[in-house]
Amino acid sequence: MIQLDTNFLIGAVNKGSPLEAILKRWLLEGESLATSSIAWAEFLNGPVSKQHVWEMSNLIEGRIVPFGGAEAEKASELFNETGRKRTARFDCFIAATAICSGASLATQNRKDFAPFVAAGLRLA
Repeated sequence: MIQLDTNFLIGAVNKGSPLEAILKRWLLEGESLATSSIAWAEFLNGPVSKQHVWEMSNLIEGRIVPFGGAEAEKASELFNETGRKRTARFDCFIAATAICSGASLATQNRKDFAPFVAAGLRLA
């Protein structure tokens, strides 16, 4: 399972983009795609069209991974262990969701998520 970060969701709606090609390759390889409820909310904040939302919902087959208690605990660990940077708060939420569900994370902001690799995050 690969969870898509917000920037992958946004990039994939651009026809012919490099991200669209990567997603198509993963699907051909049999990967399942999902996103965290946090990244999904960021995506929906847009601007995106109803068509984009429909396309992405179909791409991930409705797999929106919830953010619950275990994810909240992991996110707070990540936040505290990586310097308590306010700008990284949502990245902690997204990383925690991927870690707790055992998924890899696809992001264009690899630098932002690199500090979480030591805590178990796998980058796709």
